[in-house]
Amino acid sequence: MGAAVMNIRVRKGDLVRVISGKEKGKEGKVLRVFPEKAAVVVERLNIYKKHTKPNQKNTRGGVLELEGKIHVSNVMVVCGQCNRPTRLGAKILSDGKKLRVCKRCGEGIDHENR
Repeated sequence: MGAAVMNIRVRKGDLVRVISGKEKGKEGKVLRVFPEKAAVVVERLNIYKKHTKPNQKNTRGGVLELEGKIHVSNVMVVCGQCNRPTRLGAKILSDGKKLRVCKRCGEGIDHENR
């Protein structure tokens, strides 16, 4: 039996603010979401160094700086309307689609291009 996958409300492309840990207070865009680990990778945050040998992809080798995972409980989505970190609610539209909404101001925060 596998572990239960957590329902994550954060999506790729969301602007998030870190609310705890060494990167507390910093903001960035979500690059990847890992629902099975309840983690996200945020652009330019939680950087770690990886030492690599030369290979076909990276002929020189050396030290790479990569973004590490951050648990979803340590980030909050930033509302584009009120520009503050917020919890998310859901609203069912008349056409049956679900819209994520800001709990502070009630505005929808889903991206128009989705």
